Amino acid sequence: MPNFIRTALAATASLGVLALAPTSAHADVPANVADLITPSAVPAPVATAPAAPATTAPAAAPVAKPHLTKHERKVRRHHRRQTRRVHHIDRALRVAAHQQGDPYVYGATGPSAFDCSGLMLYSFRAAGLHLPRTAAEQSGAVRHISRNHMHRGDMVFFTSGGHVYHVGIFDGWSHGRRMMIDAPHTGTDVRREAIWSNSWFPGTFRLA
Repeated sequence: MPNFIRTALAATASLGVLALAPTSAHADVPANVADLITPSAVPAPVATAPAAPATTAPAAAPVAKPHLTKHERKVRRHHRRQTRRVHHIDRALRVAAHQQGDPYVYGATGPSAFDCSGLMLYSFRAAGLHLPRTAAEQSGAVRHISRNHMHRGDMVFFTSGGHVYHVGIFDGWSHGRRMMIDAPHTGTDVRREAIWSNSWFPGTFRLA
Protein backbone atom coordinates (compact mmCIF):
# COMPACT_ATOMS: atom_id res chain seq x y z
CA MET A 1 0.00 0.00 0.00
CA PRO A 2 1.37 3.35 -0.93
CA ASN A 3 2.58 5.64 1.88
CA PHE A 4 0.15 8.46 1.15
CA ILE A 5 -2.78 6.06 1.58
CA ARG A 6 -1.43 4.92 4.96
CA THR A 7 -1.09 8.56 6.06
CA ALA A 8 -4.68 9.35 5.04
CA LEU A 9 -6.07 6.28 6.88
CA ALA A 10 -4.15 7.23 10.04
CA ALA A 11 -5.53 10.76 9.97
CA THR A 12 -9.08 9.42 9.44
CA ALA A 13 -8.70 7.02 12.35
CA SER A 14 -7.54 9.74 14.69
CA LEU A 15 -10.55 11.89 13.78
CA GLY A 16 -12.81 9.01 14.47
CA VAL A 17 -11.38 8.48 17.89
CA LEU A 18 -12.08 12.13 18.71
CA ALA A 19 -15.63 11.85 17.47
CA LEU A 20 -16.30 8.70 19.55
CA ALA A 21 -14.99 10.17 22.79
CA PRO A 22 -17.70 10.66 25.47
CA THR A 23 -19.18 14.13 25.26
CA SER A 24 -19.33 14.37 29.01
CA ALA A 25 -15.57 14.22 29.21
CA HIS A 26 -15.25 17.13 26.81
CA ALA A 27 -18.36 19.14 27.56
CA ASP A 28 -16.29 22.19 28.40
CA VAL A 29 -13.98 22.00 25.42
CA PRO A 30 -14.32 25.22 23.43
CA ALA A 31 -15.78 25.00 19.97
CA ASN A 32 -13.02 26.87 18.22
CA VAL A 33 -9.31 26.44 18.25
CA ALA A 34 -8.60 29.92 19.68
CA ASP A 35 -10.51 28.93 22.80
CA LEU A 36 -8.22 25.92 23.26
CA ILE A 37 -5.38 28.24 24.28
CA THR A 38 -5.12 28.26 28.07
CA PRO A 39 -4.93 31.58 29.96
CA SER A 40 -1.44 30.71 31.12
CA ALA A 41 -0.28 30.66 27.52
CA VAL A 42 -1.32 34.28 26.99
CA PRO A 43 1.28 36.77 28.32
CA ALA A 44 -0.19 38.97 30.99
CA PRO A 45 -0.17 42.65 30.17
CA VAL A 46 2.67 44.48 31.83
CA ALA A 47 1.41 46.95 34.39
CA THR A 48 2.95 50.38 34.03
CA ALA A 49 2.92 53.09 36.64
CA PRO A 50 0.96 56.18 35.65
CA ALA A 51 3.18 58.95 34.37
CA ALA A 52 3.82 61.60 36.98
CA PRO A 53 2.41 64.97 36.03
CA ALA A 54 5.06 67.37 34.71
CA THR A 55 6.08 69.89 37.31
CA THR A 56 8.25 72.99 37.12
CA ALA A 57 10.71 73.94 39.83
CA PRO A 58 9.43 76.83 41.92
CA ALA A 59 11.17 80.12 41.26
CA ALA A 60 13.81 80.99 43.84
CA ALA A 61 12.46 83.41 46.38
CA PRO A 62 14.33 86.74 46.50
CA VAL A 63 16.78 86.96 49.37
CA ALA A 64 15.33 89.24 51.96
CA LYS A 65 17.64 92.00 53.14
CA PRO A 66 18.27 91.94 56.86
CA HIS A 67 16.09 94.36 58.71
CA LEU A 68 18.18 97.04 60.34
CA THR A 69 17.12 99.41 63.03
CA LYS A 70 17.52 103.13 62.53
CA HIS A 71 20.57 103.10 64.79
CA GLU A 72 22.17 100.21 62.90
CA ARG A 73 21.68 102.00 59.57
CA LYS A 74 23.26 105.10 61.03
CA VAL A 75 26.25 103.11 62.30
CA ARG A 76 26.68 101.45 58.90
CA ARG A 77 26.61 104.78 57.05
CA HIS A 78 29.12 106.25 59.49
CA HIS A 79 31.43 103.28 59.00
CA ARG A 80 31.34 103.70 55.21
CA ARG A 81 32.08 107.42 55.52
CA GLN A 82 34.88 106.75 57.96
CA THR A 83 36.45 104.18 55.65
CA ARG A 84 36.38 106.59 52.71
CA ARG A 85 37.82 109.36 54.86
CA VAL A 86 40.71 107.19 56.04
CA HIS A 87 41.53 106.39 52.41
CA HIS A 88 41.63 110.11 51.63
CA ILE A 89 43.94 110.79 54.59
CA ASP A 90 46.27 107.96 53.57
CA ARG A 91 46.50 109.46 50.11
CA ALA A 92 47.32 112.90 51.53
CA LEU A 93 50.19 111.37 53.50
CA ARG A 94 51.53 109.66 50.38
CA VAL A 95 51.36 112.91 48.43
CA ALA A 96 53.25 114.77 51.17
CA ALA A 97 55.90 112.04 51.32
CA HIS A 98 56.32 112.28 47.55
CA GLN A 99 57.25 115.98 47.89
CA GLN A 100 60.32 115.28 50.01
CA GLY A 101 63.28 117.13 48.59
CA ASP A 102 61.19 120.03 47.25
CA PRO A 103 62.46 123.38 48.62
CA TYR A 104 60.77 125.51 51.25
CA VAL A 105 59.56 128.81 49.77
CA TYR A 106 57.48 131.14 51.88
CA GLY A 107 53.95 131.42 50.47
CA ALA A 108 54.39 128.54 48.02
CA THR A 109 51.67 125.91 47.63
CA GLY A 110 53.32 123.57 45.11
CA PRO A 111 53.70 121.72 42.99
CA SER A 112 57.50 121.96 43.29
CA ALA A 113 58.00 124.30 46.27
CA PHE A 114 56.09 124.72 49.53
CA ASP A 115 55.85 126.44 52.86
CA CYS A 116 54.50 124.42 55.80
CA SER A 117 50.78 125.09 55.37
CA GLY A 118 51.16 125.12 51.58
CA LEU A 119 52.38 121.52 51.75
CA MET A 120 49.31 120.53 53.81
CA LEU A 121 46.97 122.40 51.48
CA TYR A 122 48.49 120.74 48.41
CA SER A 123 48.57 117.20 49.88
CA PHE A 124 45.04 117.13 51.27
CA ARG A 125 43.56 118.85 48.24
CA ALA A 126 45.12 116.15 46.04
CA ALA A 127 43.32 113.62 48.24
CA GLY A 128 39.96 115.37 47.91
CA LEU A 129 39.95 117.15 51.30
CA HIS A 130 39.74 120.90 51.68
CA LEU A 131 41.90 123.01 53.98
CA PRO A 132 42.19 126.79 54.33
CA ARG A 133 45.49 128.47 53.55
CA THR A 134 47.39 129.19 56.80
CA ALA A 135 48.47 126.89 59.61
CA ALA A 136 46.30 128.77 62.14
CA GLU A 137 43.25 128.50 59.88
CA GLN A 138 43.95 124.83 59.24
CA SER A 139 44.04 124.10 62.95
CA GLY A 140 40.48 125.38 63.20
CA ALA A 141 39.26 123.29 60.24
CA VAL A 142 40.05 119.87 61.72
CA ARG A 143 38.98 117.98 64.82
CA HIS A 144 41.35 118.24 67.77
CA ILE A 145 42.33 114.94 69.37
CA SER A 146 44.63 113.72 72.11
CA ARG A 147 48.15 112.62 71.34
CA ASN A 148 47.31 109.07 72.39
CA HIS A 149 44.71 108.81 69.63
CA MET A 150 46.91 109.89 66.75
CA HIS A 151 47.13 107.94 63.49
CA ARG A 152 49.36 108.39 60.49
CA GLY A 153 48.02 111.20 58.35
CA ASP A 154 46.86 113.33 61.28
CA MET A 155 48.18 116.87 61.48
CA VAL A 156 50.66 118.34 63.95
CA PHE A 157 50.19 122.00 64.92
CA PHE A 158 52.98 123.88 66.69
CA THR A 159 52.12 126.73 69.02
CA SER A 160 53.86 129.64 70.67
CA GLY A 161 52.07 132.02 73.01
CA GLY A 162 48.73 130.48 72.01
CA HIS A 163 49.37 131.10 68.33
CA VAL A 164 49.75 128.31 65.72
CA TYR A 165 52.83 129.03 63.64
CA HIS A 166 53.78 125.70 62.00
CA VAL A 167 52.15 122.48 60.78
CA GLY A 168 53.23 119.04 59.59
CA ILE A 169 51.63 115.66 58.89
CA PHE A 170 52.18 112.77 61.31
CA ASP A 171 54.03 109.80 59.80
CA GLY A 172 54.30 107.25 62.60
CA TRP A 173 57.12 106.45 64.98
CA SER A 174 60.85 105.91 64.64
CA HIS A 175 63.12 104.93 67.54
CA GLY A 176 60.48 105.89 70.07
CA ARG A 177 59.88 109.34 68.58
CA ARG A 178 56.91 110.68 66.66
CA MET A 179 57.79 111.53 63.07
CA MET A 180 56.23 113.99 60.66
CA ILE A 181 56.65 115.28 57.14
CA ASP A 182 56.85 119.05 56.87
CA ALA A 183 58.43 122.00 55.12
CA PRO A 184 60.41 123.49 58.03
CA HIS A 185 61.75 126.90 57.05
CA THR A 186 63.73 128.86 54.49
CA GLY A 187 66.89 127.08 53.40
CA THR A 188 65.47 123.59 53.96
CA ASP A 189 63.52 121.07 51.90
CA VAL A 190 60.39 119.08 52.57
CA ARG A 191 61.52 116.21 54.77
CA ARG A 192 60.58 113.57 57.32
CA GLU A 193 61.82 114.43 60.79
CA ALA A 194 61.07 113.97 64.48
CA ILE A 195 58.76 116.40 66.24
CA TRP A 196 61.28 118.71 67.92
CA SER A 197 59.08 120.55 70.41
CA ASN A 198 56.58 119.68 73.08
CA SER A 199 54.41 122.71 72.31
CA TRP A 200 52.08 121.14 69.79
CA PHE A 201 48.71 119.45 69.48
CA PRO A 202 47.25 117.05 66.92
CA GLY A 203 44.26 117.48 64.66
CA THR A 204 42.56 115.06 62.31
CA PHE A 205 40.25 114.76 59.35
CA ARG A 206 39.07 111.42 60.68
CA LEU A 207 35.42 111.32 61.73
CA ALA A 208 34.56 111.12 65.41
